Amino acid sequence: MAVVLALLSSALWGWSDFLGGTLARRTPAAVVVAVSQGAALLALLPLVAALGAAPPSWAPGLLAGLAGALGLAAFYAALAGGTMGVVAPLAATGAVVPVVVGLVRGEHPGALQAAGIVLALVGVVLASGPELSGGAPLRPLLLAACAAGCFGTVMVLLDRGSEGPAGAVLVTMLALRITEVGAVLPVALRRRTGGVRALLPLLVLLGLVDVGANTCFAYATRSGLLSVVAVLGSLYPVVTVLLARQVHGERLARVQGLGVLATLGGVVLLSAG
Repeated sequence: MAVVLALLSSALWGWSDFLGGTLARRTPAAVVVAVSQGAALLALLPLVAALGAAPPSWAPGLLAGLAGALGLAAFYAALAGGTMGVVAPLAATGAVVPVVVGLVRGEHPGALQAAGIVLALVGVVLASGPELSGGAPLRPLLLAACAAGCFGTVMVLLDRGSEGPAGAVLVTMLALRITEVGAVLPVALRRRTGGVRALLPLLVLLGLVDVGANTCFAYATRSGLLSVVAVLGSLYPVVTVLLARQVHGERLARVQGLGVLATLGGVVLLSAG
């Protein structure tokens, strides 16, 4: 079940990243984060109230919100100003953070899982394509690197926040959104928000898909190794790259195709292990 949930989170993140990056080309990234995560916050409130559960600590969710706000703002800005097929795989390298944390905590993936982790991470890097050394603008790459560190940190904090009763996951999601919206809202209010009303349905959909991805990932960490779940949850660039190719006409270079195949091979090994 952990493998299925982690892969589902990856698919949802791939869709949300593509949608968020596309919307950030039409309105400021801070506005995209504030409105979409605000919608997710409103959706979570009745669920948490009905469940009445609380995590052992609110700290992981609140800290994840700070890291998530910075990561999403940097990521959407990078997607808006750079090539999605480059930015998304770079941001996914943040999976190295939870992998290292899991290994330090004493997790011991099997031989097939270890090979799958390496193959999947190599595939994600290859999916970045030759643009990394072909004169791509520096600013989107730096923003993607910042997003990678933030996303890796969020994964570790989600794992910690998901401990305890099952309802702790949703409360952690709520805490994450409270901090995320609070952190980015002051910035969003200073940006020009013309046309947001027309984009509102897509922004709401973005928030719901994103919170669904986070929730699937958090539940996956409850029954699987963080070092394995984190890699499976970070395969979203494959979805983002393919959507960018289909919708925006971004060309998929041969090395990117090899990266997609390597990533899928890593998934097979991780699942088999």
